[in-house]
Amino acid sequence: MSTAKDAAKKIEALRENIRHHEYQYFVLDNPEISDLEFDKLTRQLKELEAEHPELITPDSPTQRVGGKPREGFVKVPHSSPMLSLETPTAKRNCATGSAACTTSAVAKTSTTSAN
Repeated sequence: MSTAKDAAKKIEALRENIRHHEYQYFVLDNPEISDLEFDKLTRQLKELEAEHPELITPDSPTQRVGGKPREGFVKVPHSSPMLSLETPTAKRNCATGSAACTTSAVAKTSTTSAN
């Protein structure tokens, strides 16, 4: 277990790194790392914030969804709801028809419906 001071430094470094890669991916359309590597950074940040909830801030990448869409991005109506998936790993589970996809989708639908 890390000390609060060490955790604060690691959390801030992870946040800066994640923000950089979000900008590269979402704004510049020029990813520098794989989705798997990005997910690893995000998972590390979530774990540290879980260990040190006092260090969670509203601007943390774990506390917000997405960012500003790229200029020229056009909204498209969908005939059925587009359900959010946690990670590219979850997407691969869905693409292969894995039970993990069904479980994840049901859990998200249940959570969303309860709110």
